[in-house]
Amino acid sequence: MSANNSPLTHFDAQGQAHMVDVGAKANTHRVAVATGRIRMQADTLALIQSGTAKKGDVLGIARLAPRKPVT
Repeated sequence: MSANNSPLTHFDAQGQAHMVDVGAKANTHRVAVATGRIRMQADTLALIQSGTAKKGDVLGIARLAPRKPVT
């Protein structure tokens, strides 16, 4: 199916994603599950776990980052 006949309304005629107003849609309950893997040197992991990284508490910042609104 080409971008022009796509049933997905969040793509324009060139196939580029764009914002769609969903204000009139009914609320629905959805659940998303994600997994990931991080690879690093053992020394890097030890530094993060100790909380003594040069830039501060890496794990603490990681816990807060998803909650910080983008301004």
